[in-house]
Amino acid sequence: MNKTNRVLFLCTGNYYRSRYAEEIFNHQAGREGLSWRAFSRAVAEKLFPENVGPMSPYALDALQAKGIFAGGATRNPVLCTVDDFAEAEIVVALKDAEHRPMIERRFADAANRVEYWNVDDIEFLDPPMALGKIDELVGRLIRSL
Repeated sequence: MNKTNRVLFLCTGNYYRSRYAEEIFNHQAGREGLSWRAFSRAVAEKLFPENVGPMSPYALDALQAKGIFAGGATRNPVLCTVDDFAEAEIVVALKDAEHRPMIERRFADAANRVEYWNVDDIEFLDPPMALGKIDELVGRLIRSL
């Protein structure tokens, strides 16, 4: 049986961007028959109580609009651990300026493995634009595998 390779998507709270990237990646990888699966985590030191429910409604709505069932829609955000880096062949953080300092502080030994994208959080970029960028970047990543 073939080994399944793993991609780890990171964002601050594991509620919006990384969760959307995980679901889009898993959908596309499955459609392409790739032996890759994504998972996602938060790089913040603690989870945010203001995030209501397990996953951002913006991410859920965008997935639903594409006809994609969010397999992880009911799981709550999860904080990243050193073990998560060990389980992933590829690690992507969704926003360089936001996530690099957190990753370098919390996971210094793994920081050099991270590929940084530039997708702003909801305060800085409206969800259709941000999620559209994630669609594009995930598509590029899928084509590179």
